[in-house]
Amino acid sequence: MIQIIKMAFRDLGRNRRRNFFSALAVAIGLALLMLMSSVIQGEMGSAIESAINLQSGHIQIRAASYDENKSSLKWEDLVANPDEIAGQIGALEQVKAATPRLFASGFLSTGDESAGVQIYGVDPQSAANDPYRNGIISGEFLNADDREGLLIGKPAAEKLHLQVGDKVSLSVNTADGNVQEQTFTIRGIYTTDTYGFDNGTVFLPLSKAQAITQTEGHASTIFVLLNDTADTDQVVAALKSSSSLEVLTWRDLNKLFVEFETMSQSYISFFYLIILAITASVIVNTLIMSVYERTREIGILSAIGMRGGRILGLFLAESFMLAIGGIVMGLALGVFAVYLFNINGFFVGNMGLSGMLISDTIRAQLTVENTVNVTVMTFIATILSGLYPAVMASRLEPVQALRAEK
Repeated sequence: MIQIIKMAFRDLGRNRRRNFFSALAVAIGLALLMLMSSVIQGEMGSAIESAINLQSGHIQIRAASYDENKSSLKWEDLVANPDEIAGQIGALEQVKAATPRLFASGFLSTGDESAGVQIYGVDPQSAANDPYRNGIISGEFLNADDREGLLIGKPAAEKLHLQVGDKVSLSVNTADGNVQEQTFTIRGIYTTDTYGFDNGTVFLPLSKAQAITQTEGHASTIFVLLNDTADTDQVVAALKSSSSLEVLTWRDLNKLFVEFETMSQSYISFFYLIILAITASVIVNTLIMSVYERTREIGILSAIGMRGGRILGLFLAESFMLAIGGIVMGLALGVFAVYLFNINGFFVGNMGLSGMLISDTIRAQLTVENTVNVTVMTFIATILSGLYPAVMASRLEPVQALRAEK
């Protein structure tokens, strides 16, 4: 075996330039796979994290008749005594925060300009509101007893030319089907770096949202954040056994995202195959050229007693060395490519899909699991691509091989 490795190493050194570029092709293929998997991982991870923290939570508890698409405010569609229920859920050790939220639809207008908005009535003290609190770029966050203030997203503020302290008119649907209108003051402007959310969501203190919509003592949902997403099913099982309300997980509330993730994995696998096929074709071409150039040598080795299996092993060893060299370079190139990508990221702005919260800027997230997976895929593809030239070399007849270059 040692002799085979030495011979393979010597043979690769005969044409250093060609073999270097072959290994470089493997490296570039691996680097592309690492970058692609990192971008997908970063975007998918960011999207689901945004959806959970901003919109769905890990779990929501609400009335079975509630339709989130209609933002119903009928009392029979809402959760009664939400503070009591949230307190009980918040006592579970797996729960980070449990808080009532009230959702309503309305119109925000100032002067001749107006925009439809989704109104979130929230408990300002809850840790579940940290993404909005930490995203304040102007002004301040809401207070629980504020009866005239609201929070608006940066894109909506820019579109309506609003600043902190400006007055706006907010028209809101109420529980009895009427429309209530009131003038509010912009207390703060926030950003979550998610255009699809920031552009159409305004916040009111929960008590004020209940008062203006005539839903005192009720909430649309109990919004639950967990310390660990992996605990979701365990907590859901506990809640379903002790509550007659509907218990929904983040997967139930983000079905479009789950379907999109499955579809994207199928497409990315197709691109993986294309990159691996191109890389493999380079290795096949290199080794076939090596076989033709060394046909006479192969004939001599066969004539002096080297069996086909050892010749096969010789070319597979060369393929192995090209794979190792390419992978070492590819890992370095891949890490560097991800680093360069993340310097500025890829700005998509408001190009997100309807029904999905996608961050304004896509970042790559390189994980050990994905790196190992694409490295193994590249290694296997490189070894398999060397199999055909190796078999071809091992099956050369000594007499024919000796005559090849006469």
